[in-house]
This record gives sequence, C-alpha cells and structure tokens, in this order.
Amino acid sequence: MPVTNTTIRAANALTARWAGSAEGGTVFSAPGVWPLLAFLADGATGAARAEIAQALGVPAGETAAAGRELLAAMAHIRGLDTAVGLWTERTLEPREEWEAALPAGTRGVLTGDTAADQEALDAWAAKRTDGMVERMPVALTDRTKMVLASALALRTEWLRPFREGPLMPQTGPWQGRVLRGLRRSSELLDRVGVADTPHGHVTELKVLGDTAVDVHLLLGEEGMTAGQVLGAGVDVLARRCPVVAGSQLPYGEVGPGLHVVKERRARPLPPTLEVVTPAFRLDARHDLLKLPRVFGLSTALDTSTGHFPGISALPLAIGSAQQCATATFGGLGFRAAAVTAVAAQPGSAPPALRWTTTSVRATFDRPFGFLAMHRASRLVLAAGWVTDPTPFREDGRH
Repeated sequence: MPVTNTTIRAANALTARWAGSAEGGTVFSAPGVWPLLAFLADGATGAARAEIAQALGVPAGETAAAGRELLAAMAHIRGLDTAVGLWTERTLEPREEWEAALPAGTRGVLTGDTAADQEALDAWAAKRTDGMVERMPVALTDRTKMVLASALALRTEWLRPFREGPLMPQTGPWQGRVLRGLRRSSELLDRVGVADTPHGHVTELKVLGDTAVDVHLLLGEEGMTAGQVLGAGVDVLARRCPVVAGSQLPYGEVGPGLHVVKERRARPLPPTLEVVTPAFRLDARHDLLKLPRVFGLSTALDTSTGHFPGISALPLAIGSAQQCATATFGGLGFRAAAVTAVAAQPGSAPPALRWTTTSVRATFDRPFGFLAMHRASRLVLAAGWVTDPTPFREDGRH
C-alpha cells in the first residue's frame, strides 16, 4: 500500500526531533512510536489532543487514518515485521469507534495478576521481534488500566557483503582500540557523497540491503552533535540539502572521513570506492516522558483529570511511555528492533606502475550516525548514533 508523502514527512520529522535530544550511543525508531501517538490523539480531547496532533504533524481529525496508513505501508516492506497490541483491565471497556481504528487482532486483557500479565507482555514483545527485544518496556502496577504497544523487527542482508578484519583508528576517541572492521570496494562511486548542511559538511554512505531497506552511514565534521548529523541525514533523504556525489568530487580531503586520491597502478583499473567502517551493536531504552514536548505528551501526563474520553468512559492519563530498541550492523547485513509501550492510569617485486586511477576512500573511525531507510517510500525505520563499536576478537566471536 503506498503511503502519502505527508505521513512519511511527519514520521521522519519525529525522527529528526528525537535525534535532537540524543545523548551518547543510542538507537531509536520513530515509526515505533508514531502510530501509537496517532491512535492516542484519536481518543484524546482538548489540549492533549491538540498537543499530540501537533507532535505528529497531522490534523487532529486525521491521526487515526494516518496511523493505519503508516502501519499498512510498513506491513508491505520486505524484511520488516510490525504489530500493535492493546491490553485493558477488565473494568475498562474501550469505545467501539476507537478500537475499530486499531489493526485487527490487537486486543488483550490485563487480568490483575501483575506478574502473570508482565510475563504475557514480555512474551508478546519477544515473539514479535524474533527475540531481539525480550521485554515489554513497561512496569505494570495496580494502577495500570491500559497498555498500548507496538513492535517492529527489521532484517536485511547487504547486496555486497563486507570483508572483516581488525580496524585500528590512529586518531580520535577510538585511537588505541582494535575494532571489528568492515571493508569493501566498489566501482559505484555515487554510493558516497558530501552534503552541505547548516551545521557543517556531512559524509553520507549508502549501504544497500536486499529487501529495499538501506542503511545510510553519516559522518559529520568534528564538533557536530548527534542531533545535527542525524537531522542533516533526514534532510538529505528528503532532498533538502545539496549533495555532491562521489563521482563529482575533486581530489583531496573532500568531506569528513572522505578522501579522493589519484593512484598509479600496474594495469588499467576503473575508479573505486574504498569503504572502511566498524561493526556495531546498539541497545537502548528510552523514557519518552522525559521528552514530553517531542512526543506531545505534556498535557496528557496530568493525572488530575482524564484526557482520552474517546478511548473509554474511564478517565485516563499517561502514566508511562517507553521504547526498547536494538540495532546490529555487521559484515553480512543489518537488523533492528523496537518495542514501544504506553501505559495509561487513572488521573612481492613491484611491477612497473604505468596507469593511474582514482580512489574515493570513506573511513568511519570516530562517532557517526546511521539511518535505516525504506528505499521506495524514504521512511526512516530506525536511527542511531555509534559511540562504542564492536571490538575485534581473534577467535571470530563478537
């Protein structure tokens, strides 16, 4: 199902805003949150409804339709599994109109046995992410009346795998470490480019997956923050920043971690793109209520009154909203998962070198960002910032 540009832009805008608050090594998925906010806005009223809709970037009366549209579009992305779950206490009866807007097969029950309910929610999270996220990011209490959750699991294999070996950065924060390095060569120079952004230049490398999901590695100028680099990446994907492709770059140091050199060779060879990057694995847990303005939840936190009469006659306020996310980038491919939950509560001898060729060398040897994007729709499915890449081990275990 095609998804409108408006919905894609709105979901990606949430990625950019969330990135602006990123601290340290992290991974997150805005599409894991966006549909949940859309369904909450559909059942909200007053200031809470307006605030969530503003965070979504769509009119309040269109949020449920937009949430369904995004979920339907993600369901058609190869290698991506998504799910939405709703659990309510027996005394809370959702309004039929609101529940009808959710995907089929969503409903579950909170029995009141907190330990058993937590075990059931954890099992749902693990099953829906193929074990990549083992627990539901919510702590049930006797005040929990409803849990609305989403799960997202993404897998793709590289069209061309990397070679693995040790990587030893000579400068920067990773100097002195031996990392699990990934290397490959290509004649496709335009897989890399340099973007001119308001905060500085950013080198963008596209690593293509076999499910039409690509991972874009983003290295900014030294001093640029994670938010600035990832925000620039979203702008690049939306074609809001000028990008000079690899085949058009001049000789020299042309961007962060990017050099174009002329080399003499013993035989004629085409220009090549040489890529060096570390493998990485990221795990993060996010408390969305620490960023209420990003997600439009400031008003909905007020437990002195109810904010969601469209969901239930029982007055409800947001008591918890968290996401667990993980991402792994290796020699053969990429995988990521996220589970988001919102809980509601009341209130040799060298030959002669006769030929020259051009080499474009892209090296990611200090903290950098990534965006995992669906190629056709340009929806960013996961984003992150790499500060602690995978170390190299001689025994091949990582």
